[in-house]
Amino acid sequence: MNARPVQFSDAAADDIVRQSDWYAMQADESLAARWETAVTSTVLRIADFPNSGALCNFKKAELRDLRRMGS
Repeated sequence: MNARPVQFSDAAADDIVRQSDWYAMQADESLAARWETAVTSTVLRIADFPNSGALCNFKKAELRDLRRMGS
């Protein structure tokens, strides 16, 4: 298996930071830390197993290789 590097757009990285900050303000730093850990572990899992999950059925060419997990 050839794992592809996970790349984030600037907007995606900014969204992750903003969401973590929001959790810290709304609840506490502990929740923000748990959320960051969950995001990090999910990204690492995607990097390790990029072909896991079901392919989505999008018509746009740039979305054809997207996969999803769960319901």
